[in-house]
Amino acid sequence: MCLAALAPGAARAEPQRPFLAYHASWYEVAATRGEQTTLARLPGYLTHVALSFARPDMVYRGDLDIAGTGLQYPYPGSVLKEAIALLKARHPDIAVLVSIGGANAHGWDRLDETALARLVRDLGADGVDIDFESANPSCVPVSGRMRCADDAFLIALVRRVRAALPRPYVISTAGWSVGAYGEGTFADALPRSPWRGSMMALLRSQAAADLDLVSIMSYDAGPAYRPAQAFRAYRAAWKGPLALGVSVMPSTQGGPRYTVDYTATTLMEVLRDPRGGAMLYALLEVPPGPPGPDNPDYRTLAGLICLTLEKAGCDATMP
Repeated sequence: MCLAALAPGAARAEPQRPFLAYHASWYEVAATRGEQTTLARLPGYLTHVALSFARPDMVYRGDLDIAGTGLQYPYPGSVLKEAIALLKARHPDIAVLVSIGGANAHGWDRLDETALARLVRDLGADGVDIDFESANPSCVPVSGRMRCADDAFLIALVRRVRAALPRPYVISTAGWSVGAYGEGTFADALPRSPWRGSMMALLRSQAAADLDLVSIMSYDAGPAYRPAQAFRAYRAAWKGPLALGVSVMPSTQGGPRYTVDYTATTLMEVLRDPRGGAMLYALLEVPPGPPGPDNPDYRTLAGLICLTLEKAGCDATMP
């Protein structure tokens, strides 16, 4: 898709079929120049790259000192900024996001959105990805709607980040695998989980208008989980760009493995949806065991997702 050029650091209009990939900072190669990084050499078929992971309670005062941000890149912030600039010069339509949170994140009650916005601007990035994973969601049905302990907090979190980074900056959020279950047609969808319906309050709130993209962490949910059903549940609650998650690493909960065949078959669901796409977690990850169709690495899965989503440039090299 050819999009009008915008000022550096500004977000672009969201493509109809998103492909967001998390860039695992802890696996990045050491570098002294931006051109040496894997980040700068990512292919143009990605629509969003999420730099993973920054701390919600980051300490960032400026000058590209990323030591207190949570990002684990093995090079200074100046090199990270250069890598982002090179990537965006090569592929102007890619939106680079700073992802805050993750499965092991703490400090959400000390979120510093001012520092976060300063970091985004200083790096020349395009926005923020919010990966809020509640440790104790306590979701229960009440009068036909799911209510969770963190509903008000998550809504306020999105509003605060949007206030700190007005459009055209992008804000995306990652939702739990079963986050849209528990209501309506999907009231009895399996599996049962404390996170069941954890995204519903946000998606029906006015704060949903502050989001540009929702991705589904469609993995580690157990053998009863069906990604295509989860996609339909999220689509019923959210009408914007929606990305179905694919995991490089095998499930820790005994769920299906994203083999080549399973990934291609699963993503056929999103092809029926003009605003449906995919999320890959995570770039630079290599699963244990011999590589092959039943144990694909991030390069294989990224190329397969590109082909399945019928994007251009799928033969581009993934570093």
